[in-house]
Amino acid sequence: MNWIQETFLQPTMIQAVAVISIVCAIGVYLGKLKMWGISLGITFVFFAGILASHFGVVVNKDMLLFAQNFGLIIFVYTLGLQVGPGFFSSLKKGGILLNSAGMSVIFIGLIMTVALHYITGISTSDMMGLLCGAANNTPSLGAAQEAMMQVAPDDEKGVTDMALACAVAYPMGVIGVILAIITLRSLFQRKGERTDEKIATSQTFVAEFQVCNPAIYHKSIKDIMTLTDKHFVISRVWRNGKVSIPTSDTMLEEHDHLLVISVKSDVESIKVLFGEQENVDWNKADIDWNAIDSQLISRRVIVTRNRINGVKLGSLRLRNLYGINITRINRAGIDLLASPDLRLQIGDRLTIVGEANSISNVSKLLGDKLRRLREPNLLAIFIGLTLGVLIGSIPIAIPGMNTPIKLGVAGGPIIVGILMGAFGPRIHLTTYTTQSANLMMRQMGITIYLAGLGLSSGEHFFETVFRTEGLLWLGLGFALAIIPVLIVGFIMSRFFGVDYAHNVGMLCGCMTNPIALDYANTTVEGDEPSVAYATVYPLSTFLRIITAQLVIMLC
Repeated sequence: MNWIQETFLQPTMIQAVAVISIVCAIGVYLGKLKMWGISLGITFVFFAGILASHFGVVVNKDMLLFAQNFGLIIFVYTLGLQVGPGFFSSLKKGGILLNSAGMSVIFIGLIMTVALHYITGISTSDMMGLLCGAANNTPSLGAAQEAMMQVAPDDEKGVTDMALACAVAYPMGVIGVILAIITLRSLFQRKGERTDEKIATSQTFVAEFQVCNPAIYHKSIKDIMTLTDKHFVISRVWRNGKVSIPTSDTMLEEHDHLLVISVKSDVESIKVLFGEQENVDWNKADIDWNAIDSQLISRRVIVTRNRINGVKLGSLRLRNLYGINITRINRAGIDLLASPDLRLQIGDRLTIVGEANSISNVSKLLGDKLRRLREPNLLAIFIGLTLGVLIGSIPIAIPGMNTPIKLGVAGGPIIVGILMGAFGPRIHLTTYTTQSANLMMRQMGITIYLAGLGLSSGEHFFETVFRTEGLLWLGLGFALAIIPVLIVGFIMSRFFGVDYAHNVGMLCGCMTNPIALDYANTTVEGDEPSVAYATVYPLSTFLRIITAQLVIMLC
């Protein structure tokens, strides 16, 4: 039995792999358990590592450091690939307000962290660990630890204590945000109920219009669309007793009847454009809008052809050449407007309405071969990882600072991941991975990172927690979690009129807290919290990683 003892007790490569795997397995299993309907998920891997280290499990430091950093690199890079396609679009229009609010939460937390450092005398590194835990953001902890090693390479205790502070504050972060959501719900319950009407105005609405505006007579649909900033689709045109699907070159004539799909809030503006709105009674309508529907089908087509990657949708002229309508484009789980300027990417899912033969021809053009998507482009992944660590290693000199700033193994890969996810198709670089493959890589990376983090920092965890300083850490972690959320949440509801569902989704996103989001989703019927969460999560994750390093280096 000596070989078993040697395998698990001798600090070798085999022991490191075995111990990390066991810690991950135990943590993942515990993450499935729930108390009062709430679970910390894979964060239990962190605590499993802490327990193993507390009971004397020692792993080769070099192996542990490599596993921890490589896991973090894989996680943040694949996270960047996932959020990249929607990153810049989330900063436009309605996303500006939500992202501005999310940034406010982040900066209030940073201000509190620095202020509490001077008030309590707790070191900046420990306070940053508390902030990372309160925000449930372990990638920012990795970035802060790396910055700490740049500023004070001999201060191993400071790096370890930062991780301990994060572990102490993490549960407080979950509890604090959930309590903030409960508070906001009680304060703005009536306002939240009134948002149903607001939400309804943003849902798809079908209306019938008659062309009575002389300004658009004999103009093509393409030209008419330039006259307004409203987005709508002319689904059908009735003329001389016949119903047809129009193309962008279809000329509208006086007294044409149009079936228009838009959002309800835009109906009045569209009425001004066309001239007259009519009520659509599907049972009593004089026009049989469904007359040609028996010949039409709706089908989802997936872009898998390399030469389509990065091509603008409008340049393909699919509507004119094939007589089809693209009603929706889904990318990485996010629905996008099928605008002519939208660049298609490998993996985009287009919902197309038209005749069977036409859709079949379009699918051949776009590829629509699922088997090709099951083989990820490993070349792009390894190129991205290489570029990420290289960019993360570039020293950035800042006037007045003795030590140059580096983006590190967290900042560099996430920037490259976002840029490759957003712009890779423009240089015909296929960065697509299936959602399941991306999730697998992300979960594997963060799990290995958390296991290494726990094993490297857990030796003195309990003696730190069960003393006066540990109790103070608990209180400060709770304050850092709940105060910024309550301040911004109250302001957004009271002064900016943001409804409860979008407000709490935004707050969960900027705190990068999926556990609180799960709770928020149980308090509303729709998926508005998840939409708001996805809108602010990319920028919030990026800012937390970058600002964590800046605070350590500047303070």
